[in-house]
Amino acid sequence: MVKVLVHTETRKSQINKNIYGQFSEHLGRCVYEGIWVGEDSPIPNTDGIRNDVIEALKQLKVPVLRWPGGCFADEYHWEDGIGPRENRPRMLNTHWGGVEENNHFGTHEFMRLCELIGAEPYICGNVGSGTVYEMQQWVEYMNNGGQSPMASLRAQNGQEEPWNVKYFGVGNESWGCGGNMRPEYYADLYRRYSTYVRNYSAEPVYKIACGPNTADYHWTEVLMREAHHLMNGLSLHYYTTGTGIWEKKGSATGFTSEEWFTTLKATLYMEELIVKHSAIMDKYDPDKKVGLIIDEWGTWFEVEPGTNPGFLYQQNTVRDALVAGINLNLFHEHSDRVTMTNIAQIVNVLQAMILTEGANMVLTPTYHVFDMYKVHQDAHLLESQYVSPSYKMGDEEIPQLSLSSSVDHEGHIHVSACNLSHADSLNVELDLQGIEDAVVSGQVLVSSDKLDAHNSFDNPAQVAPKELQGITAEKGNVSFTLPAASVAVIKIVPKKG
Repeated sequence: MVKVLVHTETRKSQINKNIYGQFSEHLGRCVYEGIWVGEDSPIPNTDGIRNDVIEALKQLKVPVLRWPGGCFADEYHWEDGIGPRENRPRMLNTHWGGVEENNHFGTHEFMRLCELIGAEPYICGNVGSGTVYEMQQWVEYMNNGGQSPMASLRAQNGQEEPWNVKYFGVGNESWGCGGNMRPEYYADLYRRYSTYVRNYSAEPVYKIACGPNTADYHWTEVLMREAHHLMNGLSLHYYTTGTGIWEKKGSATGFTSEEWFTTLKATLYMEELIVKHSAIMDKYDPDKKVGLIIDEWGTWFEVEPGTNPGFLYQQNTVRDALVAGINLNLFHEHSDRVTMTNIAQIVNVLQAMILTEGANMVLTPTYHVFDMYKVHQDAHLLESQYVSPSYKMGDEEIPQLSLSSSVDHEGHIHVSACNLSHADSLNVELDLQGIEDAVVSGQVLVSSDKLDAHNSFDNPAQVAPKELQGITAEKGNVSFTLPAASVAVIKIVPKKG
């Protein structure tokens, strides 16, 4: 039995809804087939965007969507993606499979997608192979509502009103695929490029600088020292593999209980990264004006056999659901500094929400976690105190329980809990300080019979949320049992005296 003391009357930081952001790159079948099928496709679509995906993403309440990359962003020239599609130049997608990119999905199509699903666009600009002038013109094209050459060009292409894009990234992975730069060099480039990301409306652009790769604390130190006063956010990228070895990431399915443990241990490393990078940010930004933007995270396993290795297509199991739940709980706990995250990626790539195959679509276990957890969006974090039992594997051990709680604007409390153990259930008792009585309910996502249970096109509902049985409430105490390898969200509605 784990006893959790929940301080229901002490509200901590607000959990920015953008922590539930998504990422869409021109990579494999994410954009083409996963999102964009074209207006003439037999697959039902709205202006070329498939309807089943639109409806699934609307249900998730995706707050913000990053595009067009990733590594692709630093080879992308936005002018190639506007105007009549039949006239758009083609290019080679050198990073992802060496396939031809026809640029049929460009700025207008992305903005239409965001409009259809209700998400804020987050544009990633090209620093690696683009120019300052090119970036300046793109921002003017998207945001200037007055008279100007780019505003006129936008109107000629069918969009009279500006989109007023709020979130703009100045480069991507400039330490790697975005230019292999030193932090000192990139810091100077950031200062220069970001100067020309102009404000055209009353709401200024939220500028995001390229941050570190995983544990590169020197990068964070240099960027914060040299440019923190010119940025609103600093990005961080970290991926979870099944083995802890980048060159041999392990299979998405068919893994052992040891690999289950190794994966969850690896994803818990996210907290150390947040704490140590935040400590550096605190030194230069004690008022926490600069957000830590974790705009690429999630699982990265070996691609599915028989698929293009450059397309990064992998299955998605209950293990991915645990990774999602654990990380979202961590992001909540550090929401005083973490203000946006973007899981990679939204459809058909890495830890996707959705998989498609022709006209078929399936929702993954990770999708269901995001759907269950969305109740935390813009809620206030509550302090939860508990001592987790250990989950052991050989000589190693990690906490068995990951938990976070929040209160929303209606006064409803939600507790999200993950049982990391592959074999043992866990009894949990919540002591709700300040609450005499409450109505409780819960949902749980759990493996049906094996650790790599997943949803396939033949069996799309193998892993789906169900009602959590046996949950009880008595005088401010809520008790329930988490099955082994499960993710649950508990809803608590206090009774008014």
